[in-house]
Amino acid sequence: MTDTVLAVLNQPSRDAAPHDPDADAYTWVEPLEEHLQVQDLGATRGDGVFETITVVDGHPQALEPHLARFGRSAAKLDLPAPDTDVWRQAVEAACARLDPVREAFVKTVMTRGVEGTDRPTGWVYAAPSPDSTRARTEGISVVLLDRGYRHDVERTSPWLLQGAKTLSYGINMAALREAVRRGADDALFVSTDGYVLEGTRANLVMRVGDRLVTPRTDVGILDGTTQADVFRFAEEQGMETAYELVTLDDLRAADALWLVSSVRQAAPVRAVDGEDRPVDAELTTRINDFLLARSV
Repeated sequence: MTDTVLAVLNQPSRDAAPHDPDADAYTWVEPLEEHLQVQDLGATRGDGVFETITVVDGHPQALEPHLARFGRSAAKLDLPAPDTDVWRQAVEAACARLDPVREAFVKTVMTRGVEGTDRPTGWVYAAPSPDSTRARTEGISVVLLDRGYRHDVERTSPWLLQGAKTLSYGINMAALREAVRRGADDALFVSTDGYVLEGTRANLVMRVGDRLVTPRTDVGILDGTTQADVFRFAEEQGMETAYELVTLDDLRAADALWLVSSVRQAAPVRAVDGEDRPVDAELTTRINDFLLARSV
């Protein structure tokens, strides 16, 4: 059975030399064998970017938005531009090679490469997704954590790389562990000046009456591919959507909350800092049905 798949790219970017001029665009390798050199800057410094793409019935969802964000993240790190055509081919081939399952994921990773070589390292990994049924149906609890930056940090301090999907996820994982220590499932970051930002691995979506609202993407958060599709669903249903500065008072006043992301999709928030929140089960089901049925 092929339940995990790994392809290593020979030339992740056309702006850098291939690892082997005579090799194919990518090579299938055994996922559990050793492939990464110990001096690769992705391992030693977290110097790289990644994307996680939902796969439903063998189809990679929102592939083009993910590849576009992959390129934007690389640009923010001054990495060579990913060769979108090669990455797309590798993703689609990995999906086809994986044993048929209802839900899977593909992760694309590009690092700066082995220090001193000026050749990026790239790979595509595919595997079945964990079961997210409970999070989608029963909801999740979150705690609010101070991120330690003002909401305008992306503009004032671009070197902090807020808004880029980098491999430097140590802070996000520490925040997730802190949430678990506090008896919650996840954390929701808040800026030092009181604006709600994003989850550790997800975007916030709120229902305010007949509107869906998410924090603006210029406040040092990642622009969400799943969130964009949730808004597409809402607009097709005649609902208004908006990107706004979201305060803690706005969060408390919302009629329903979700953390939305690839793999988990839309998880309703049932509690914030131990305080129960209303769950819109009917809308949650409709959103997740739409997300899982996407053809683009």
